[in-house]
Amino acid sequence: MKKILVWLSGGVDSAVSAYLLKKEGYDVTAGFMINYLAPEWEYCPTKDDIKVAKEVAEYLKIPFFTFDYIEEYEDKVLNYMYEWYKKWITPNPDIMCNSEVKFKIFLEEALKLWFDGIAMGHYSRIVKDKNWIYNLKKWIDSNKDQSYFLAGLNQFQLSKALFPIWNLEKPDVRKIAEEIGLPNAKRKDSQWICFVWKVNMSDFLEKKINPKKWLVKNTSWKILWEHKWVFYYTIGQRKWLDIWGQSEAIFIVKKDLEKNEIIVWNSNDLELYWKDLILNNINFLNPSYKKYFEENTILKCNTKIRYRQKDQESIISKISENKYKVEFKKEQRAIASGQICAIYIWDELTMSWIIL
Repeated sequence: MKKILVWLSGGVDSAVSAYLLKKEGYDVTAGFMINYLAPEWEYCPTKDDIKVAKEVAEYLKIPFFTFDYIEEYEDKVLNYMYEWYKKWITPNPDIMCNSEVKFKIFLEEALKLWFDGIAMGHYSRIVKDKNWIYNLKKWIDSNKDQSYFLAGLNQFQLSKALFPIWNLEKPDVRKIAEEIGLPNAKRKDSQWICFVWKVNMSDFLEKKINPKKWLVKNTSWKILWEHKWVFYYTIGQRKWLDIWGQSEAIFIVKKDLEKNEIIVWNSNDLELYWKDLILNNINFLNPSYKKYFEENTILKCNTKIRYRQKDQESIISKISENKYKVEFKKEQRAIASGQICAIYIWDELTMSWIIL
């Protein structure tokens, strides 16, 4: 690939990625995705990000274009969030954003504009093996590895993507940015939902979900509290559960949509821990493992059910045509429906899907 469209987000990772590609001789163009604009009375990071991204592109002397995906982002990411929270399922908007916007809509437009591929400042690696299969691998620093957020990608998307900082640790990225004088060298990393400012989640969701009161009970079915925002609570959550009269920390252990109830108790409650989970219609990032299950039913693997979780020794088994069971060596705390189970073989993310 020679002609590359780099997603320039305003952050230092994508800025250094653009610099490295240009240094290596690529024909680099910067693209900024406008995916979300907050109302005038709210702080909107997009306006700050686009200003910084323009400054970086000008500094690097590369063309700069903007792409308006506000409607697509609302349809593919925001509405997905709203609908799943209505059902008391905890979604993962960052993974959806990557698979449906960054590596789909943005990539498709780049190819239509005769670019050979796209580049991102993600902390992960793409390695093409001898069989011409593109393997998505963990980054060298496990504390910053972002492969989990790329669990929804496919072979075509991987074949058209570059991660130029794949062999650098975060301090090295900062050092390069400072050495070459990038205008955003010391800018802090973003911590918000993909393209959305670090919002008060209850206020954000109430734009589309009408709140109503829900009963909060303990595992003995005693009513402890009432709350109008529990639709966005997730299994294992402690934050915002400061119930009057409780002497110890309590956590959500179960949700019941039909009864308008959540069940809470302490961290030792057995209902917080599960030995297995079920996945439907797995996304095989590496198609070799789809072929493997045509002849076999069991595979040893490592899994993650949340970002930055340590690898968990597991066994995945095919139990029907499109259904798979993941069994953990150790019981897992707070398995949340709607989150992604990412399945690794050594350091490669091979398959994934949404937890039922």
